[in-house]
Amino acid sequence: MFSTSVALYYEFLKIGCGSEVFTNISDFVCRDQTHGSSFMCSSPTPPTLLLFRQCGCSGSCVSELGGSDWFSKRYDPKQEPLLAENISGVEPAALQWWLTSTGSSLDHRPFHSLSSPSSLIFPLPSRCRSCAVVGNSGNLRESGHGERIDSHSFVIRMNKALTLGFEKDVGNRTTHHFLYPESAVDVDGGVSLVLLPFKLRDLEWLTSALSTGHIKTTYIRVKERIQADKDKVLVVNPAFFKYVHDRWTEHHGRYPSTGMLAIVFALHVCDQVSVFGYGADRDGNWHHYWEKNRHAGAFRKTGVHNADFETEIIQQLAKEGKITLHR
Repeated sequence: MFSTSVALYYEFLKIGCGSEVFTNISDFVCRDQTHGSSFMCSSPTPPTLLLFRQCGCSGSCVSELGGSDWFSKRYDPKQEPLLAENISGVEPAALQWWLTSTGSSLDHRPFHSLSSPSSLIFPLPSRCRSCAVVGNSGNLRESGHGERIDSHSFVIRMNKALTLGFEKDVGNRTTHHFLYPESAVDVDGGVSLVLLPFKLRDLEWLTSALSTGHIKTTYIRVKERIQADKDKVLVVNPAFFKYVHDRWTEHHGRYPSTGMLAIVFALHVCDQVSVFGYGADRDGNWHHYWEKNRHAGAFRKTGVHNADFETEIIQQLAKEGKITLHR
């Protein structure tokens, strides 16, 4: 016989976890009510300990508040990282900020998301999801982090990240690839393309790049067509840009960088976050791990992003125990 508290916990799961329902407390079998199939749910934490937990990890959960005043002042669990349907549904103040900061207007045709974000991307009290956010810093060279990166539930990469030829240091798995038109690459099947719309034109480009290819330029020449699984395309909510700009980067730079947005995104969809490939290499050089030019770091001086301030935030997240920062 289940205890009252555990029974209430399972009732909570039935209400709050969509089609995933726990039906067997001893072996954590979940049942998908839509398809009637069962599957094992990995959770190292007994259900009685999950009652007041944000995740099923044996250690701490990223989204748990109270242990760090610094983190609690910045982290807003109500934020929705992904655009659900169309741009007109974005909170007006956030939409206006985004349009103004990117020099856009809504005179354009409204954008409709190609696919709605699955509820499975968000945390569940029953699950322990580990995520690797992999930057492109030269400090990944000769790091040997490849197997460790690939062992995570989600592996998030960004922009023109390469894996071929660098597997020992950066791994070869990718579950989510963050990009924007000017950094676009083809995305393998089964990988979620995550668009960072730094401007309204980026939304129009995405539709074009997956269909007619009629958009060939933004402020520079861009990739006309991309290969990607249309059913796994996700778009970061413009309101999430404002949230990161206000709460995390505190208005340093015009708007947050891809790397900063990816980390805060992970804080909202993952239970434990490991960060690789951020910052300078051991010699103080800023460059990408596939580049031979170790002095290629002009991106830090554009004024669009404040790389130094973002580095301080990332280091503080590690100090507060919210991420594990690998060098």
